[in-house]
Amino acid sequence: MESSTRTAVVTGGASGIGRSVCEHLAAQGHRIGVADANAEASEKLVAELRSAGAEAVAVEVDVADSAAITTALGTVREAFGPIEILVTSAALGGFTPFEEITLDDFNRYVAVNLTGTFLCIQGVLPDMVSAGWGRIVTISSAAGQTGAVNQGHYATTKGGVIALTKTVALEYAARGITVNTIPPFVADTPMLRGQQEAKKLPPEKILSRAIPMGRLGSGDDIAAMCAFLCTDAAGYVTGQVIGVNGGAVV
Repeated sequence: MESSTRTAVVTGGASGIGRSVCEHLAAQGHRIGVADANAEASEKLVAELRSAGAEAVAVEVDVADSAAITTALGTVREAFGPIEILVTSAALGGFTPFEEITLDDFNRYVAVNLTGTFLCIQGVLPDMVSAGWGRIVTISSAAGQTGAVNQGHYATTKGGVIALTKTVALEYAARGITVNTIPPFVADTPMLRGQQEAKKLPPEKILSRAIPMGRLGSGDDIAAMCAFLCTDAAGYVTGQVIGVNGGAVV
């Protein structure tokens, strides 16, 4: 457990990678703000975290809505004090041939995946600057590193998240704040399973062939690295794109 207990906010925290991140940060002793558009799922996770001895609060939020973010962060501050850890896991994902992506679809992906990340980071930075300590981890995607067929909207936003992460890292490095990104390749999440059910992605056996380690990533794989990046021990790591992908992108 960390020597210091901090207040952490995890967007998209009620399911998938975000849920695993909440569990890992809670295990380190941090107070957790579970921020998610699904209020019921957030409340359920908070109940589980509390039953395990953690301090946690659920906040319903659409990260594309700046006013909603302000309200959600305020709720967490009222419960636990200034926010010093942020993990941005909320995202839309999907597959559409490039020529079929509508402007409305593209704008929605930008609003959630990129603008939402931007707004959440801006929202917590004053707390971190005041404390002289902060940890921000964005969840991007290998699609933002390499491009991805039928994911022009998704890959574009995730590439933007990587650039945003590096920029904020440079601007705030001297203030005790680290900013890094983890770009998963293929992780076993509800989002992935939904795409498989919609026949947009092949089954696990086929997907695993693209990964040198021969298996899909798990939420815990991503969350373990994320939790480390949020420690004092990771204080000299910033502006980095840290792949947790079984060797799929090197």
